[in-house]
Amino acid sequence: MAEKTISLKLKVWRQKDAKSEGGFEDYSLDSVSTDMSFLEMMDVLNDKLILEGKEPVNFDHDCREGICGMCSMVINGNPHGPQTATTTCQLHMRKFKDGDTIYIEPFRATAFPVVKDLVVDRSSFDRIQQAGGYISVNTGAAQDANAIPVPKPDADEAFEAATCIGCGACVASCKNASAMLFVSAKVSQYALLPQGQPERKDRAKKMLAKMEEEGFGACSNTGSCSAACPKEISLSTIARMNREIFK
Repeated sequence: MAEKTISLKLKVWRQKDAKSEGGFEDYSLDSVSTDMSFLEMMDVLNDKLILEGKEPVNFDHDCREGICGMCSMVINGNPHGPQTATTTCQLHMRKFKDGDTIYIEPFRATAFPVVKDLVVDRSSFDRIQQAGGYISVNTGAAQDANAIPVPKPDADEAFEAATCIGCGACVASCKNASAMLFVSAKVSQYALLPQGQPERKDRAKKMLAKMEEEGFGACSNTGSCSAACPKEISLSTIARMNREIFK
C-alpha cells in the first residue's frame, strides 16, 4: 500500500521566555506521512526552518514512548491532542486530515511558566512530591510475595494511581489550573500500601499545602483532568485524598 501523505497548516505558539509576550506563527508542511508521530512531524517542521535559516521551535520530549510525560503540548485546544489516553508522542498524524489547520500551544498555568515556545517549567510538580510524596522507612531487600499481605483491589488501585507520569495535562485542561489529580494520584499510590503508612497522617496535608503555595488553583470537580489524562487516572483518587486529609 502506498504511503499516505497530507498537507497541513500549523499555527505554533512562539514565545522567547516567561516575561515576553508570545503569539502564533503560521507554517505550512506538505507531504506529511500519516505514519509519523506528532513529534516526528514537529521534527520535520524544525528541519525545514533550519534549512530556511530560521530558529526552530522549542518543544519538550524525551522517551517518545508515552512514559516520561515530557511532551506537553495543547493541540487544537486539547492537552496531548484529540485522541484519548494518548500522549503527544504517541499521537499519529493519521488522526488529522489533508488541509487541516492545527493550533499548537504550551500547557498554560501560572505554576507552569513558559521557558521558550512550547516548553514549560514543571518543576513545581517535583517540589510537591518532595513536600510529602516519599517513604522514609527502609524496606530493605525485596521480600517474599506473601510476607506483607495486600488485598488485590488495593494493590490494583495503587498501581493505577502510580501510572501517573506527571505530564501536567490535568492542570492544562482544568479551568482553575488545579493539580489535584496529580497530587491525589501520588497520595493514593502510597496510602493504599503498607509501606506508605508512616507518613500517611501528614502526606496529603503537606502536598496539598505545597500545591497551593506553588500557585495551582482549587478543584471544582468538572472532571476535565481525568478526561485529559493520558493514563486515565480516576477522579476517585481525588476523593481518596480528601478522605486522607479529613482523617
